[in-house]
Amino acid sequence: MSVYSLIMNIQNIYSFMIIGYVLLSWLPNARESFIGVFLGRLVEPYLGIFRRFIPPIGGMLDISPIIAIFALRFIAYGLYAVVDFIVNMF
Repeated sequence: MSVYSLIMNIQNIYSFMIIGYVLLSWLPNARESFIGVFLGRLVEPYLGIFRRFIPPIGGMLDISPIIAIFALRFIAYGLYAVVDFIVNMF
């Protein structure tokens, strides 16, 4: 498995976890389930960073998960570029 595919797989899995956590908010009491609590522990610290700076639109629409997924993708590409640069140096 190449470094690129490993980084992108981790990024994809975490992005799907964020999407799943957001979808659980649409269902009553879903975030209190085992899966909701588990995803909350993994995803909420990362989303909390964006929620501090991005207020909900109209008081209800939270776009911070969308921005968080875009940022995660940029971080993954940046990490891949750094690893690729280090590998190509030697």
